[in-house]
Amino acid sequence: MTKLARLWSGLAVLAVLGGPALAEAETAATVMASVNGVEITLGQMIAMRESLPQEYQTLPPDVLFDGILEQLIQQEALRQSVTDLSPRQTANLENDKRGYLSGVAIEGVVLSAVTDEALQAAYDARFKDAAPQTEYNAAHILVETVEEAEALKAELAAGADFAELAKARSIDTGSGAAGGDLGWFGLGVMVKPFEDAVVAAKVGEVTGPITSDFGQHLVLVKETRIAANPTLDEIRDELAAGIESAAIEAKVKELTDAATITRPGEGLDPTLLSNTTLID
Repeated sequence: MTKLARLWSGLAVLAVLGGPALAEAETAATVMASVNGVEITLGQMIAMRESLPQEYQTLPPDVLFDGILEQLIQQEALRQSVTDLSPRQTANLENDKRGYLSGVAIEGVVLSAVTDEALQAAYDARFKDAAPQTEYNAAHILVETVEEAEALKAELAAGADFAELAKARSIDTGSGAAGGDLGWFGLGVMVKPFEDAVVAAKVGEVTGPITSDFGQHLVLVKETRIAANPTLDEIRDELAAGIESAAIEAKVKELTDAATITRPGEGLDPTLLSNTTLID
C-alpha cells in the first residue's frame, strides 16, 4: 500500500470512529509544501485546480491533489533556477500581470453593474415606449438582369406558380430550393432596397424588379404581423452585454481621468514597434 493510500485509509477509520476526516482550520494560507523556504499554499492548489481543462476536473480528488502539489513544487523549483530575465521575458511577465489584474478589476465592475434592477431598467428603456414593429413573411426570386425579372413577372401574371419559378430560376439557391421562401423577418435584416420594397408591397402581389447588389428581385409578401416584444429573459444576455460595456467604459474613463498620465514616447517613430532586437 502506498503512503497516500495508507493516509486515506487512516482518515476513513477516523471518520468511522466519529473523528473529523480533515482538520477544520484549513485556510487559503495553509502551507502544503515549501521549496527552499518558498511556501506553496492550499489556496494556490485550489486556484490551479480551477484553471485545469474540464477533462482533468473530473479526476479523483487524491489524483488531483498529488498531481497539483507535485506540479507546483516542480514549477517553483524551475522558477528559482531562473536568475536572469531577458528584456523580452521581463516585458511578457509585466504584461501578463497587468493583463490579469486589469481583468480582476473588470470582473469587479461587471459583478456590481449587472443586477436584476439594471437589467429591468435597460429592458424598460428599450421597450416600454417602443412603437409596435411589423414583421414580414416574404419570398423572392433573384435573377441577374431586369429583362429576366420582367419575363418572369409576365409568366407569374399569366398564372405561373411563384414557388416553382423560384426553384427553377432563382440564383439564390438557398431560398430557391424552398420556393423562394425567406421566412419571417423584421426591419433592419434585409438590404435597404429590398426592405423598402417589402414595406411598400401589398400582401399577395408580386413586386419588382427591385435592384440590389445581389441582382434583380421579384418579391412576394405573403403575410404581415405585429411582432411581440421579446421577454427580458429572452434578451437577458444581450442586455447584460450592453450594461457591462457601458460600466467598463465608465470605469476606465473614471480611472484614467483621475490618473496622472504622461506620454514621453508619443513622438517616437511607430516603426519601432517592429524592432524586436530591442528586447532580445
